[in-house]
Amino acid sequence: MFLGTHTPRLDDKGRLILPAKFRDQLSGGVVITKGQERCLFVFTADAFAAKAAAQDEPTTKAARDYRRIFFASAFDEVPDKTGRVTLPAGLRSYAGLQRDCVVIGANTHLEIWDAETWRTYEADQEQAFAEQEEVALTS
Repeated sequence: MFLGTHTPRLDDKGRLILPAKFRDQLSGGVVITKGQERCLFVFTADAFAAKAAAQDEPTTKAARDYRRIFFASAFDEVPDKTGRVTLPAGLRSYAGLQRDCVVIGANTHLEIWDAETWRTYEADQEQAFAEQEEVALTS
């Protein structure tokens, strides 16, 4: 399970150090791909393989479109001994990543956000979060 909020920075070569507390979980490899709201999703290699295996063949155009973008943008890498991964230029551009980033735990995966985009998203969602019932966790 991935939890918490972390604030690493991209270096000049587009590398990001993933949070140290997750290093053991991520040491076997990660898959980074586009997420919703212009963030990046980071899965363990095993979790991504399981997610891919669980996918039925899409029967609707919307499902095919989603799968094409999700899998075509996926990039696999093994973090180095410091937990650093290189984020491909296309994914950095998609998520608007410059220097300051936020990595959040999202239970089954991590999300990488541009720091300002995350602050705006979080502020926009605060009231809705406060008003939501716990039922939202079960959907």
